[in-house]
This record gives sequence, structure tokens and C-alpha cells, in this order.
Amino acid sequence: MLVAIVALDNAHAVEIAGVRDTLNEAAVLAQGERPYDLSIVAERLDPLRCSSGLRVLPDASIDDAPDSIDTLIVVGASGGPAPPSPRMIEWVRHRAASSRRYGSVCTGAFVLGAAGLLDGRRVTTHWEHTAALAATFPKAIVESDHLFLRDGPLITSAGETSAIDMALSLIEEDCGRATALAVARRLVLYLKRPGSQSQLSVLLASQVALSTPIERAQTWGRAHPTFDLSVGQLARQAGMSARNFSRVFHEQSGITPHEFVELTRVEAARVMLSDTRLSLPRVARASGFSSPAAMRRAFLRHVQMTPGEFRKSLDDG
Repeated sequence: MLVAIVALDNAHAVEIAGVRDTLNEAAVLAQGERPYDLSIVAERLDPLRCSSGLRVLPDASIDDAPDSIDTLIVVGASGGPAPPSPRMIEWVRHRAASSRRYGSVCTGAFVLGAAGLLDGRRVTTHWEHTAALAATFPKAIVESDHLFLRDGPLITSAGETSAIDMALSLIEEDCGRATALAVARRLVLYLKRPGSQSQLSVLLASQVALSTPIERAQTWGRAHPTFDLSVGQLARQAGMSARNFSRVFHEQSGITPHEFVELTRVEAARVMLSDTRLSLPRVARASGFSSPAAMRRAFLRHVQMTPGEFRKSLDDG
């Protein structure tokens, strides 16, 4: 099947390469029977200049792209939604209508919106641009807190590395979950993430410690989620008094040591729920929670679903 990756100037290179390389890994694993033919399409055949300065040579222009496109993915410009040309809008509208599915990465959603393809659909984009997308295309149902979102033939993603998550979901749909997980392993991904996962990870936000002692305590805590992670123990790892540690930790990370510990254990549990079939009680113990009920409460606070619902969301794609 032909996948056309429609790219604009000033795109993030990782968004173009993320979709293409991920889908290509599925082709490599197929060993001869390629599930995808991949083509980068641009308005012209001139090299595209990505936001980092990297240049990408398109395989085809919109004037000579193949007719039989199965999947159309538009990768938008970095730094804000650049207005696409009328020619590009019309080409996308026409080709999406004849494709099996179509979608966007980051601000590529604005191109789909200009082509009238978002009306009445649940869509997402990078969190910095969701308000603008909703204001520009009020008939779209914009949801800001998804890595990627599927609505019928339309699939939209937040951008940058979430392009890889979206591509993995397409592989799972076309080739099965086992192939998608095999591709994720080949790409050395930490976790195959569901589309419903939040774009803004509180745990990631907590990893901005500016001083080595706090960073050392965070690293030790993440490596040992089942250990005693009391404030006193974390403070000892940092070589600080408990009171000073709590104050500095909150100043630098924006959360308390207790919140950090809970988020660390939630993240450990999410990995196990994704990568293993361990029972919920075993996952709770192995990730440091005192009980399955404690894990459930923490998931509801931070993931907005129970551990069982989270695992089911992975199974359902």
C-alpha cells in the first residue's frame, strides 16, 4: 500500500523521518513482502528545508504523485501553522477523498482543516496550537491532551515524537500488534504509548532539577521504585536535610517529593502493564505500591483511568 507523507518547508525532520522510518521497519520485518511503499510528496520537487536546516529531497511533487494513495499523512511547518497554498489545499482535499485514510502530524492539521477535512471530527495537534486550531476551524472537535487521535478515516497526532506513536498504531492496524511491538523494540522505544496518553507528562516535567543533589535523588528514586522513598531517604541520597531537600525539590521541579514518588511508581507500573501480562497485584508490588487499591487511586489521579482500563486501551490500540 502506498503511504504519501506530504511535507511542507520548515517541518521538523523527526516528524517526516519518524513516520517514514517507523513504517519502513515494518517493511524490513516483512522480509520481502513489503506492507508499505513510502513516498515523500511536496508542492514542488525542490529540496525541503527542515526547521533544523536539514534538507529533504521529495520523491514526488503534487503534480506527479501516484494516483493510488492508500494513506495520506500531512506534516506541517514548525513554529506555527503556515498557510498552505491553494494548490496544496485542493490537492490534499482531492487525494484524501480517494484514500482509505488520511491524517496529520502537528500543524499539518491546519492543512487538513483548510481542505475541509476536520469538520465534525475529533482531532488533536501539538498542545501549543490546539487553541488556534479550534479558533480557526470551529466545526472541528479539538482535543488537546492526546498523543494521537483516530476518528473514522482521520488520524491526527501531536507532533515530533508522537509521529512515531501514530505510525506504530497504523502498523498495528495493518500488520497486527506483534509486528507493532517488534518495530517498537527495533527502534529501542522505551514504551509503546497509546494515543490517549497525555502530551504533557508530569513526570517529565519533574525531571528539570537544576542541581546535582536533587537530580541524583531523582535518578536513584526512579531506579528503585520499590525501595523506601520517604523524604528522609531521598534527602540522604541528595546529602541534604529533609526540610531543605523538600523545599529545594519543590522549587526546582514544581512538585513535592511525595508527588514525585507516586508519579515514579505510576510510570513503572505503566511500563509493566504495557510490556508484560503480570496480574494487577503483581504489577502493584513490583512498582512499589502498597496495594492494588493504592495503585488504582494513583492512576485515577494522574492517568485519568484505572490500571485495568489503561491495559485495555493498549490492547484496543
